[in-house]
Amino acid sequence: MTMVGHTPVVVLVTPQLGENIGACARAMLNCGLTELRLVAPRDGWPNERATAAASGAGAVLEAAQLYPTTAAALADLHYVLATTARPRDMVKEIVTPEEGAQRLHARAAQGQRSGILFGAERMGLINDDIPRADAILNIPVNPAFSSLNLAQAVLLVGYAWRRAGIEVEPSVMDTSGVAPATKNEVENLFRHLDEALAAGGFYTSEQQRPSMTRNLYNLLQRTQMTEQEVRTFHGVIVALSGRSRTSRGS
Repeated sequence: MTMVGHTPVVVLVTPQLGENIGACARAMLNCGLTELRLVAPRDGWPNERATAAASGAGAVLEAAQLYPTTAAALADLHYVLATTARPRDMVKEIVTPEEGAQRLHARAAQGQRSGILFGAERMGLINDDIPRADAILNIPVNPAFSSLNLAQAVLLVGYAWRRAGIEVEPSVMDTSGVAPATKNEVENLFRHLDEALAAGGFYTSEQQRPSMTRNLYNLLQRTQMTEQEVRTFHGVIVALSGRSRTSRGS
């Protein structure tokens, strides 16, 4: 995990609407980013509309720093990525959010400060800003409609940064604290089910029974049952078996 104090700085260049700045602050805090720098916001600073739109991320806005130029906002940083959909006819390395995030974490591990540069809502970054960055970070959205609002872009890049810094399992089975069933418990459940099915006349052919029982056993194994679910299933079998016997006796 990246150390506190070495998280990337988010730099918004000439943002226009206070609401968008507030939404960016909210997106930042969602991803654990807390340092915001504003370059000449159009409607001045501080901005009440930004605070209203931050929805609980007011601390990010309160700590935001104001700069007159992009160069001043980047002056103390060692590595900067510029978010833009176009390279603007200049020779510049382009990286994905995932690759960019890895680089930001690598810089932080070396004790370096990094930043992510975002342009204004209407035009994005101007040509004079892009050369100040070390690489362009391009978000691979639908090329037929690649326009993102400012907060969306901050959230996507911020999420990539956070995702790169934590160990996340591809998938997790949430059992709500209940222990998973052991193989023996599943085995006993299958025997119970097999006996009930045989008694109920489910197996119409002894030749087909081995194949059918394998399929049923495989089905039970795939469900990744908990101990409680196994007990419940035993109860279901008992209830259905009793009802079947009652029906035959009536």
